[in-house]
Amino acid sequence: MNKTPKYMVLLVASALVVGGCDKVGSFFGKEEDKGSLVQTIETKTDDGTVQMLLPDFTKLVEQEGATVVNIQATKTAPAASARNDSGMDLSQFPDNDPFYEFFKRLVPNMPEVPQPEDDGELNFGSGFIISPDGYILTNTHVVGGMNNIKVLLNDKREYTAKLIGSDQQSDVALLKIEATDLPVVKIGNAKELKPGEWVAAIGAPFGFDNSVTAGIVSAKGRSLPNENYTPFIQTDVAINPGNSGGPLFNLKGQVVGINSQIYSRSGGFMGISFAIPIDVAMNVADQLKTTGKVQRGQLGVIIQEVSYDLAKSFGLDKASGALIAKVLPGSPAARAGLQVGDIVRSVNGEEVRASSDLPVMVGAMAPGKEVNLGVWRKGKQTDIKVQLGSTDGNMELGEADSGNPAQAAPQAQAFSMDNIGLSLQTREVGGSKRLIVASAEGLAARAGLRRGDEVLAVGQTSVEDEPTFRSAIESAGKNIPLLVQRDGNTLFLALNLP
Repeated sequence: MNKTPKYMVLLVASALVVGGCDKVGSFFGKEEDKGSLVQTIETKTDDGTVQMLLPDFTKLVEQEGATVVNIQATKTAPAASARNDSGMDLSQFPDNDPFYEFFKRLVPNMPEVPQPEDDGELNFGSGFIISPDGYILTNTHVVGGMNNIKVLLNDKREYTAKLIGSDQQSDVALLKIEATDLPVVKIGNAKELKPGEWVAAIGAPFGFDNSVTAGIVSAKGRSLPNENYTPFIQTDVAINPGNSGGPLFNLKGQVVGINSQIYSRSGGFMGISFAIPIDVAMNVADQLKTTGKVQRGQLGVIIQEVSYDLAKSFGLDKASGALIAKVLPGSPAARAGLQVGDIVRSVNGEEVRASSDLPVMVGAMAPGKEVNLGVWRKGKQTDIKVQLGSTDGNMELGEADSGNPAQAAPQAQAFSMDNIGLSLQTREVGGSKRLIVASAEGLAARAGLRRGDEVLAVGQTSVEDEPTFRSAIESAGKNIPLLVQRDGNTLFLALNLP
């Protein structure tokens, strides 16, 4: 899960742009759903009433533990393993690590831990077997950039693995070892998971292989920084360095995710862990096995979340969907006629609940595929068909910052709208007019407007001077969406009049 001697430090935040890839045929058989593998333990009071119900994961571990592997990856030739008398591999601990010192005291004759050559790296993590002939899933950050990958099976057999392919965007890597008749995991349906449901992880935290931890699903569809195509499963299952790439099981003993990241200020578990949904991972694995790379389609839009105030200003009954703040020139979205201010509410009939859903949903489709978008435009629902492009192309993902309009060339004409606390200037720049915020107070400040913002549109009506702005405001009603450009980026703000 990370590199010695540092233990993993982490992340958390938001997501943004749009892309996709079609599901292809899986290279392993589908397992029949035989119901829950995990039994519950009932604790009863003296009068016979049930006090609590807890899951018993022993059967799951017995049946599925052999499908989980320990992975050690280095950039240099692998050194001999250092093991204590119990057979525990200690090569992933630096000699100044407190865990290493603990075992050194426990077993005084334990050999010294070998370290990679100077400037070398050692990663350790987990993985799981998805086919009897030796295909294994893990995380890209466990094996990426490494030239020696060793896989240790549950029965202590060791293999040198070949990296079939890896995908940085989803953090999924596919390995292959030369073996046959291996035990394989059963694949579940991550979409059926519900917050509050029990799940369990098996992996090698800090190198302690075959370690089992359990907890519940805390949330679904989490967006993390730079992870636009992965709707992470958040759990409170204890995940630590070494767990990366290991499976997350449901109560049926099916894999529903790959444990990938944690939120931590200390480098250790703090109650928040994130797993890649297994359907996303298997889609990537199938492509890596078939073509050696992952392709994703693209709409070519920049989107933002629909807040409660923005939903009101656009006339929506609820805050949902993905609001288009920019349509990239020459993109599939531009060719299909999508407009700034459109709100994408569905993809092929499936609801877009939050803006972060759109990249994931489009991200499950192949370049060239035609999709049907349900779009809210100017108070009405309409359907627009778009043929997806490819993220492999050289399409521009944004426009260069043209500088701060507030400091542009003179020739400014100022006017104020005292009822909303907004003072604006019309400037001539390069032969075109720009409407710049000179100051924002009261209602305008509460909407989020700032000095220097360029007001581009009121709703989906372009504005460039005092007459067009006043006319658009007067006809927009009480809840008004304003499209502004700030530091080269466009976004909508909701101006609510009394």
